[in-house]
Amino acid sequence: MRICIAGAGAIGCTLAARIAASGQPVNILARGATLQQLQHHGIRLNDLDGDHTVSVHASESAEALGPQDLILVCTKAPALGAVFAQIQPMLHPDTVVIPVVNGLPWWYFRGIESRFANDPIKAIDPDGELNRLVPQQHLIGCVVFITATRTAPGIVNAANPHLMIIGEITHQLTDRLERIRQLIEHAGIEARSTDNIRDQIWTKVIANLTSNPLSVISGATLEQLYSDPQLQPLVRRVLDETLLAAASHGARVRFDPQSIMEMGTGMGAIKTSMLQDFEAGAPLELATIGHAVVEVAEKTGIDMPTTRHILALAEFLSQQQRNA
Repeated sequence: MRICIAGAGAIGCTLAARIAASGQPVNILARGATLQQLQHHGIRLNDLDGDHTVSVHASESAEALGPQDLILVCTKAPALGAVFAQIQPMLHPDTVVIPVVNGLPWWYFRGIESRFANDPIKAIDPDGELNRLVPQQHLIGCVVFITATRTAPGIVNAANPHLMIIGEITHQLTDRLERIRQLIEHAGIEARSTDNIRDQIWTKVIANLTSNPLSVISGATLEQLYSDPQLQPLVRRVLDETLLAAASHGARVRFDPQSIMEMGTGMGAIKTSMLQDFEAGAPLELATIGHAVVEVAEKTGIDMPTTRHILALAEFLSQQQRNA
């Protein structure tokens, strides 16, 4: 299988290193200092299985890499349009594209029967560009639970177990889904396939939305967000609003509210990825993690006032930072 990782950040390098270490050649679409590091020194990953130093074929040119059978797009949500445009030379009729991105996906209402069938999510894809660039037949959805930190270009630490859940956006269990699941599992990553990827997406959305935007405002760690008496009531209100939004679209979330709060506390003194992005001056994934959820909730008449206020404050701080 011809595999490309588009995006060589912490998650992209973790997936690339594990897949390459399993004996499967991996191409990486990268640029700048990261490209130079990958071309000359490969990837160095330290995870629960030890140290892995692997060679990969890295290029900044999709044309040079050529057609690919599987493309894992490991980028932040604001960059999806640019990356999807870049990967066009790598697509052939049977290419599978798996966006490894936080939040609700732009394709949420595509591929299944629904009263909102084929509706866009304007917070993410206002003019339908993402859908035009990567039509739904190429797509497999995923939810990734990998806690990884890039300490330098091509050098990543990942101290927790790796889990990747994948599913067709049509909710079918297909041969291609199973082949990809086996490939991921062979790479030493726990891999599960599901016949309802949207339920899994909502579970991750709940974790992200209850923690990420408020962490930007407060500077708090996950443990503080879910346990501090000043912050916990806000987190619980966002949690209740998001659970109601998920249920209004038929999603089944496995965990009860108290369990979600306890799991968040148990993550310890870890900064959210959005807080790390904010501190680095990078764009924030507020559209997919937050505004898209509010938009989808509105479709079923669900209001999310606390969530709206927190998103507005996070947007204000991000804009102030960009204007500084």
